[in-house]
Amino acid sequence: MALPKVGSIGEYIREQRQQAKISLRQLAAAAGVSNPYLSQIERGLRKPSAEILNQIAKGLHISAQALYVQAGLIEDREPPSDVITAVRADTHLTGRQRQVLIDIYESFRKENRTEGEQTSQNARPQRDSEPDDGQPLPEELLAALEPFTATSGNGTASQETKEG
Repeated sequence: MALPKVGSIGEYIREQRQQAKISLRQLAAAAGVSNPYLSQIERGLRKPSAEILNQIAKGLHISAQALYVQAGLIEDREPPSDVITAVRADTHLTGRQRQVLIDIYESFRKENRTEGEQTSQNARPQRDSEPDDGQPLPEELLAALEPFTATSGNGTASQETKEG
């Protein structure tokens, strides 16, 4: 697999920063790097280390793995999910909201992969129209949802409303 050109990671970071509506100065501060250094990365003049990419990913509230793949540090094992692509492209969500949705989606996929490995080849796949299996949500998922949901008396999550 050929490594992407040095400038492609910078272009990707710039696109993500602009989608998140974060200024170069704000991202540099959040990532703990200087404005000129981040500008050089975005213009393809510098190739950031994995550690710097991790800091930039945190500043953008995106997956560090996405930056590592874009920089050619790791190979992308699965094609990007249409769901994740759509969530990342949604400008009506904040960076934190996008990351929480992606984390939830990935936790479901991980759980389903684990269950899929344990079931036999003859198991019938569950369709979306079939009822819920009644199992509780994983604790890490509940923790991620906590700022966005409140639990009703019957154990189901409901959306909180904020009155202004």
